[in-house]
Amino acid sequence: MPPKPKTERITDLSRLKAFTSPLRMQLYRLLFAAGTATASQLAEQVDQAPSLVSYHLRKLAEHGFVAEASGQSSDGRERWWQVASEEGWGFRSSDFADTPEGAAAIGAVTRGILDTRVANYRAYLEQTAAWGKTWTDAAFSAEWLLDLTAAELTEMNDEFEALGRRWRERGKAAKAAGDTEGREHVSVQLYGFPFRL
Repeated sequence: MPPKPKTERITDLSRLKAFTSPLRMQLYRLLFAAGTATASQLAEQVDQAPSLVSYHLRKLAEHGFVAEASGQSSDGRERWWQVASEEGWGFRSSDFADTPEGAAAIGAVTRGILDTRVANYRAYLEQTAAWGKTWTDAAFSAEWLLDLTAAELTEMNDEFEALGRRWRERGKAAKAAGDTEGREHVSVQLYGFPFRL
């Protein structure tokens, strides 16, 4: 059995700070979903100038998050981009929380991630009628209140990660085989965190 792919763990503060820009986070997310895109295509989606989007893509490339996609351009005039790793990236707050600069970066990035996710879910809620019964019946929102140890929460996260990876691979294989009928981008958001009463 081949080893399971690992999400890249960011441990360098300068790399993490690349995502303190909400626009960069949005561009990365759009590029991850699209597979490949040009700065002009992404600029249309984020309502920004292509030159500004191109600048932010180059900054993400400097930090190894995106790369030029080879063989995409038919005329060589426009650069195509893709994410550098299909597994994405992650971080642990504890790797950065020991300095004020690290704590500030963690705060900015995690708030930016949350804001992006909330905005995407709100957009779905506002467009629910347009998706039709099949998709609205399939969509879900859930919360479980559990009593766990930190080790158990870590184990649960590992299980969710494996499950998400399995479904992502299933979708990629289906698309590669030409099975695109009825297939849409789907966001599955899970949070696990402690709280006290």
